Amino acid sequence: MSWLQLTLEAGDHTVVQLEDALLEAGAVAVTLSDAVDEPVLEPAPGETPLWRRTLVTGLFDAGTDVETAKHLVCAALGCDELPEARIGALEERDWVRAWMDHFHPMRFGRRLWVVPSCREPPEPEAVNLLLDPGLAFGTGTHPTTALCLEWLDGVELAGRSVIDYGCGSGILAIAALKLGAASAHGVDIDPQALHATRENAAVNGVDKHLRVGLPETLPGQAADVVLANILAGPLLMLAPRLAAATRPGGHVVLAGLLERHADELEAAYGEWFEMQPRGLREGWVRLHGIRR
Repeated sequence: MSWLQLTLEAGDHTVVQLEDALLEAGAVAVTLSDAVDEPVLEPAPGETPLWRRTLVTGLFDAGTDVETAKHLVCAALGCDELPEARIGALEERDWVRAWMDHFHPMRFGRRLWVVPSCREPPEPEAVNLLLDPGLAFGTGTHPTTALCLEWLDGVELAGRSVIDYGCGSGILAIAALKLGAASAHGVDIDPQALHATRENAAVNGVDKHLRVGLPETLPGQAADVVLANILAGPLLMLAPRLAAATRPGGHVVLAGLLERHADELEAAYGEWFEMQPRGLREGWVRLHGIRR
């Protein structure tokens, strides 16, 4: 099955007006996209920022009459003439399968691999973490996740306890366990993330050593390693909590922040931690501190 796409650029009409008009004209879905490659890298919590030039695309059944759809959009907008529109076809695809076709095994550090279930591990004797794309964030493809995985591969984790704060897919907690950690606790506020973490832990055979829950389920005992791959704003607010969750001599690893936020985060966490050299990849920063 194929679909028809009708795309308009927000200008004389707002994004909301165009969304409503496309839906009134029979669109089954509406998406927003950037018209001029202006990425939004890190919105503040609770914000849904838009680009200065935004494209609004309505998805219609392939049998829709284009001229009728355009007339209905124009009528809903109350305009005499429809703004410049682009018409295109979209073929039906298995989007998860298409994504997985481009998701190959990835190596982090000396011995850790993240491998999709549809692929054979390149090094069967290495530490192989099986992970497929799903509803929760975290497959190793983003620089922030890669920075954390490389750090985990480079430290001694045998017998240590780990907290993964903002666990997403559970990739960091699971990697820590497969690299020798004795126990891990995955924390997230998203129920889908908690579900994904439990499933991925079971697939990797570490579910007996991984607890998963909301922030209030954090153990009272401080951990040897605390990982938080989230965003700069929440990391700043969580500094006292993450410091309390890290035992003296333990490690905190912070990621999900851009270079411009690194100094502020280092200063905040420096109240409790001896900050170590930064990790850097594609403009993203990993901070590492040792608890006093």
